[in-house]
Amino acid sequence: MSETSAQANPARHPDIPARVARPSVLRVPKASIGFYLVAMFCAVTLPVFAFAALLLAQLQLNERAALESRTEREAQLLATAVGHTVQEMTTTLQVLVTSPELSNDDLEAFHNRAQAALRHGSLFVILVDEDGQQLLNTRVPYGTSLGKTSNMKALEAALRTDAIQVSDVFYGATSQRWVFNVIIPLPDDLTPDGGALIITKNADELRGLINPDGLPAGWTAAVIDSAGAVVVSSAETPPEADAGKARHFDPDLATQLTATSGVAYRQNEQDREEIVGYAPLRDSGWKAVVWGPTVAAQASILTTWEKLIFGSTALLAIAIAAAVFLAGKLRVTIGGLAKMAEDVGDGRRVAPIQSPIAEIDRVARALSAASVDRSHAEDQIRLMLGELAHRTKNQLAVTQAIINQTSRHSKGIDEFKLAITERIAGLGRSTDLLTETQWTGVPVKSVVQSHLANFLASQKQLTLEGENFQLKPAAVQNLGLVLHELGTNATKHGALSVSSGKVRIAWHIDRSVAAAPRLHLSWHESGGPPPAAQIEKGFGSRILERHAAASFRGEVSLNFATDESGNGTFTWSIRAPLDAFAEVGEEGTAA
Repeated sequence: MSETSAQANPARHPDIPARVARPSVLRVPKASIGFYLVAMFCAVTLPVFAFAALLLAQLQLNERAALESRTEREAQLLATAVGHTVQEMTTTLQVLVTSPELSNDDLEAFHNRAQAALRHGSLFVILVDEDGQQLLNTRVPYGTSLGKTSNMKALEAALRTDAIQVSDVFYGATSQRWVFNVIIPLPDDLTPDGGALIITKNADELRGLINPDGLPAGWTAAVIDSAGAVVVSSAETPPEADAGKARHFDPDLATQLTATSGVAYRQNEQDREEIVGYAPLRDSGWKAVVWGPTVAAQASILTTWEKLIFGSTALLAIAIAAAVFLAGKLRVTIGGLAKMAEDVGDGRRVAPIQSPIAEIDRVARALSAASVDRSHAEDQIRLMLGELAHRTKNQLAVTQAIINQTSRHSKGIDEFKLAITERIAGLGRSTDLLTETQWTGVPVKSVVQSHLANFLASQKQLTLEGENFQLKPAAVQNLGLVLHELGTNATKHGALSVSSGKVRIAWHIDRSVAAAPRLHLSWHESGGPPPAAQIEKGFGSRILERHAAASFRGEVSLNFATDESGNGTFTWSIRAPLDAFAEVGEEGTAA
């Protein structure tokens, strides 16, 4: 049994002091799972209710601001729609003034043309002199006896300012209906005695511009003129309006409606608060107004929040009941987990308890697995220590062989120290590469670049050719020794001893025999000193020839030569089975 197991059960090991096995702990107040679950639900829901109340108050303020914005926007939309209609009437007047019939003083032809042009609409043209006497009116046939215009105030204003005027609503003598006029003074070349051209429209024709469906229930939209009289309204027309008596908007509130758009508040006849949105019409004294009770617009949000509060209270009660029920279930399950933990602490194997809660079930299975794994832990540790000792012995054996061989071929202690240091450093580089990959192997290019990095004055001196397959751990160490000796010799005697020298390392796999593919690897130096300055036979030569051939079960060849320029060349190559370097797959490929 392990030390941990012994500490967990001092009764079985009386030699262990009790103060070690049972350390003192800080005692804190205990409570049941049910208490904590209920407290958790209350701690979560009560702040939510308080926050909901705060939100309700803020929502009411926001809703009021949104209601004001919506009311003002509805008034602005209505003002824009009516303004477009008035602008169209003005444009029609400006076109009619340029009629050739009017220039030629052919009033009958002008009457007929205007009547024909406007026959599909609700517009009528009136021509008056400066005294207001109607000269023609397209509501009636030409030549009908006509009186003066019913709205002299607007006509006089137009003639006085010599500008287009939009009249207030008035009861027309000819039409016997509530109408309004747009008046344009005539140029002097058309009527030396003065006069104006009027286009008139029935006021109730503007009702189609009001969209009651876009308003809350019980709300009203209307257009009022500069005198406060209602031009048109979404409400039903009272009987007195048909009798020629104008309706007026609230005179007390009308004085509060400034030239710019906005909202105002008032108390209606039932002493309920109403909000009034207003917006002016361009180039006239008219205003569009929209009003209604604020409660009607906010009723839906208040009802929603009442239901939300009622539902939240019910849910809280259900949650508390569920917390009490779940607490009972959890108490039993957690008790089982505690018993499992005690058994694991005593070193016993335990079976996992069954739980409908995924997390608890996972903990139970983990405890069961831990109880089984614990019995194998010491065996695994001993196995790891044995593997470590085996690898250490191998490394020491290689190191010892390097020391012995180097000492035999060294001419002095300094040469021995330098050679042994460099070779053990090369062996260390191979070990570092294998350690990084946890001794699973290293790519061949990484091995080459790591071992030759200290020998190259420039990366341009080295050329690599071949596919980058994975070397086995033993091949990493053996090829590392070979590369170190080749690099050392090239630096001392060969191509790397001069700046113009180059080294090309090339390898390829011969798969002509799929069952036994072979690797051809060569080291070729060019641009070095003549062959007379090449290496002497020593331990390095033994590594390049005997050790390489034995380690890789291959054939090694060395060749010194001179190129056409008189520079020395050196080639070392090996032909060996691919499986001496890498794990070979089913199709003869390096794994």
